[in-house]
Amino acid sequence: MTSELCIDAPQHIIHLLRKLHDLSAEQEAKLKGNATRFVSTDVLGPGAPNKDSNFDDLMRDKFIALDEDKCHFVYQLIRATGATNVIEAGTSFGVSTIYLALAVAENKKRLGDQSRPGVIATENEPEKATRARQHWKECGPVVEKEIDLREGNLLETLSKDVEDGVDLLLLDIWTPLALPTLKLIQPKLTPQAVVLSDNVTMAASGYQEFFEYIKAPNSGFRTLTLPYLGGFEMTIYDPKEQQS
Repeated sequence: MTSELCIDAPQHIIHLLRKLHDLSAEQEAKLKGNATRFVSTDVLGPGAPNKDSNFDDLMRDKFIALDEDKCHFVYQLIRATGATNVIEAGTSFGVSTIYLALAVAENKKRLGDQSRPGVIATENEPEKATRARQHWKECGPVVEKEIDLREGNLLETLSKDVEDGVDLLLLDIWTPLALPTLKLIQPKLTPQAVVLSDNVTMAASGYQEFFEYIKAPNSGFRTLTLPYLGGFEMTIYDPKEQQS
């Protein structure tokens, strides 16, 4: 299925996304070798307690984006649910963020909503943040105006100035940060908000505590692993099911 069939966007954005996805696929192919795909646990090892600076050095200039089919799914999900308040934990070079911004912009247009940017994006690496901004500028105002990029440690940048009513949280980050990020944002989630987590089967060891938390009795979460490459988890927050 082509991008033209999956998203509503000007042709220059369609062409940019195609170019960026091709670049990501080429970069991942170089990193993964004979493996099915490349994930952080390939470098750090399962259950690594601390982030290795060598991993930071390795990944600082590596252009790896959320898979194109997952981006299409997230775009369609946002459009279908009417989400207008989205957080992306782990923006990297800003490819998936373009899909988030486009979908949110369409929902806000339908509602006549001209309020604050609808996507809070996070990135710890200054070089990646710079490249992301360049890509968004290339897209134009339809994307740029919908993104509030928070640079630095996301557990710090998301600890303030995040309003209640988060409709969707996308977790595309180093796996040990998944649970702390979810716990930080959970009080801001709307009922029936969606949490999406990437590579949950391929990096299962890194997600162990995350799954123990969301699958605990009366956690307030219902979850399903979608059959995308590496696993893509869709989790629904229902506070009525949470233990009082």
